[in-house]
Amino acid sequence: MGFALSACNGDDGEPAAKETPAASASAPASSEPSSESPTDDSGDGGNGGEAPAGDVTAPGTKLKVGDRAVVPFRYTSDKKGTIAVTVTAIEKGAESDMAAFGDKAKGMTPYFIKMKVENVGGTDLSYASLKLDGVLEGGAGTGVILMGDIPGKCDRETAPRDFTTKGASYETCSLAATKTTPVTGAEFDEGDTYSDSPVVWAN
Repeated sequence: MGFALSACNGDDGEPAAKETPAASASAPASSEPSSESPTDDSGDGGNGGEAPAGDVTAPGTKLKVGDRAVVPFRYTSDKKGTIAVTVTAIEKGAESDMAAFGDKAKGMTPYFIKMKVENVGGTDLSYASLKLDGVLEGGAGTGVILMGDIPGKCDRETAPRDFTTKGASYETCSLAATKTTPVTGAEFDEGDTYSDSPVVWAN
């Protein structure tokens, strides 16, 4: 179905491209959302708007770019907690931006999903990495899994060393791409709770 493309930052070697059915560039997904479970009290029943800090955003919630979602997050077996994610922009790039990904990326238009990530639970999530997937106009996934970033335009950052306290935050970017329909949204689908019913941000 989908295929993965990877590009090495700053390397002149040829980036690898490989077929993959489902693997993503994000860390292992959680099968259990730590000690907190998603609740339904997200204000207007999942019709958008911000989830107040402390309230976990229900699976399937539809948000607009600029809205904040609070979700359980697991990076490794010993790094888990609760984070808030605010998608701040979904920007269209140029086909030429994909050059580092090689021939398999020809004809693809990249989209840069920019976000702010906050530590809500106050647990140690230092060096954790979050990736959101692109959503096409109409609601389908892109079918393209990208491993890497585009320096200066979409830099995928890991959480800083001090991302260990409540209120700590950092900014990062997830790269999506498509050959056909535009990417108009982004989704959080990590863990069993959200894999079938992701939280979705749309322009």
